[in-house]
Amino acid sequence: MKGYLKRNYTPATWLIRRKEKKFIIKPNPGAHAMEFGLPLNIVLKDLGYGKTSRDVRNILHKKDVLVDGKKRKDPKYIIGIMDVLSFPEVKKNYRIILDKKGRLIVKEISEEESKVKISKVVGKTVLGKGKIQLNLHDGKNILTETKAKVGDSLLLELPSLKIKEVLELKKGAQIYLLKGNRAGSQGVLQEIEGKKIIFEKDKEKIETSKAYALVIGGKIKIEND
Repeated sequence: MKGYLKRNYTPATWLIRRKEKKFIIKPNPGAHAMEFGLPLNIVLKDLGYGKTSRDVRNILHKKDVLVDGKKRKDPKYIIGIMDVLSFPEVKKNYRIILDKKGRLIVKEISEEESKVKISKVVGKTVLGKGKIQLNLHDGKNILTETKAKVGDSLLLELPSLKIKEVLELKKGAQIYLLKGNRAGSQGVLQEIEGKKIIFEKDKEKIETSKAYALVIGGKIKIEND
């Protein structure tokens, strides 16, 4: 079926009932890889804002549904890790995070928290005249004069994407893992050794890939189950 996936072939990060129905809606290509995002259709149903796909379409066209502060109407729009989902009319806000098993979940957050997000710098291009283009993990590109390295994170104001702070990937930083066997875990960075890092969680020292780490710096509360 065009526009749908067989449930058995959906990413392991999708927390869905795999034996319920044969097919599930497929997200359109977007800012996030499919393993790191879910279509709005699924998220709105899981949150109880609609029972059917028709319900979801009606809500998206009649109500304000915001992702990172911008209105979205496409039920197949992909919303992913660290994105903020807001329903201004009912004053409800949510953030997409990973649970302790590395699966995508939706956590309710405060209105204050909904005004910011953290994005990881995954690419950088120097354009000249002091301008730098930073490529972020959520598909966003920012032109700035702010100095940040690949691997650092940016605390962004929503929806303007104004950089409020650069969160450096360095010893002592609070990090959150996006991939690997420890995806969804957080801890304090102890050492950086080439492409590897060692972080401490509950007094245990754990080695993993530097590429898996997102610096959160204590700026955003991430509590998972």
